[in-house]
Amino acid sequence: MTLTPVRTFSAGRLCLNIAIWLAAFLWFLPVLVSVWVAIHPASEQGSFSLFAPLTLQNFINAWQAAPFGRYFLNTTLLVLMIVVCQLILATLAAYALVRFKLKGAGIIFALVLLQLMISPDVLILNNYKTIGAFGLRDSLLGIALPYFASAFAIFLLRQTFRSIPLVLEEAAIVEGASRFYILRKIYIPLAKPVYVAFALVSVSFHWNDFLWPLVITDSVKVRPITVGLQLFSAPEQGVQWALIGAATLMTVLPLLALFLIFQRQFVQSFMRAGIR
Repeated sequence: MTLTPVRTFSAGRLCLNIAIWLAAFLWFLPVLVSVWVAIHPASEQGSFSLFAPLTLQNFINAWQAAPFGRYFLNTTLLVLMIVVCQLILATLAAYALVRFKLKGAGIIFALVLLQLMISPDVLILNNYKTIGAFGLRDSLLGIALPYFASAFAIFLLRQTFRSIPLVLEEAAIVEGASRFYILRKIYIPLAKPVYVAFALVSVSFHWNDFLWPLVITDSVKVRPITVGLQLFSAPEQGVQWALIGAATLMTVLPLLALFLIFQRQFVQSFMRAGIR
């Protein structure tokens, strides 16, 4: 005789599920509003009628109202520059902290972790003075330079490199392999999930960064797309919600496409890479 498990009703689980769905809806509500105002004429945006006519003219107007092509190019180059430099510097720093016998390595790593506790906004004034002294104001390099060293990337890679058996490196050294060859053929391939996870997070953060690029840029030639969006919310021109909604959707579309393409790798990377 087999016993059939009885599913018991849990009021607590039901309340938790309702709270989760409610929080998800409230989080997604601004996106729904942006979509609505972007695909409807201005005369129909306040009615919220399901039978309101649809239009793509708002996207055309938004694209023509600002040099979005230049903004997208600037943002893409900026994000690629930051992510590549972050991964290179973090890889070298993490490997040195794990495999080299450095005096005060623990203190150095503690100073690296200290950066995680400091908000980047606190350092804007000092960064502005430093970038100005280098003559890099109003340039892509000036925007990217303060972000080249990522404490979070160093932390993740250090924890991952520590979990790699030392015997693999010793065997490679016996065969005559150099440090850079070992790093390139052993450590980097084994840490690929961490690289993917961090790259996606870094791209998302720097694609949406606003305050620092706003402070350090003066011209359209280096302005990223987030700073360009303020054109549509200028008080002297009036707030054009249709153009704001269309421009916002064009801004987030690349990130949304990136996440949809790599969502499985993104989730698996964090599940495998975890904090060891």
